[in-house]
Amino acid sequence: MGEAERKRLFLRVGDEVSHDGYQQWGIGVVVEVMTSSVPGGTCLARVRFQDGRLRVFNNDMDSESCCYYFGLRRYWNPSHGVNVLRSKFFSLKG
Repeated sequence: MGEAERKRLFLRVGDEVSHDGYQQWGIGVVVEVMTSSVPGGTCLARVRFQDGRLRVFNNDMDSESCCYYFGLRRYWNPSHGVNVLRSKFFSLKG
């Protein structure tokens, strides 16, 4: 991929996030980042939230539809979200 085609990614795997407009989702953890190798292709981030849902967001800072511009923010207390998600998933496993 040439320098001009390189994407500016907002999120990386392991980042913890929250959504300004949907606090009821809780804290999310980025579990996968996918970047298209096709010129003009999309960059996506999969995020698992405390409510148990997996949501997919545009992850390209140069795109008008990047999740940052729609209210997704990095959560700045990194160990809290991971611990909450771990305890939730372990309790679901029984």
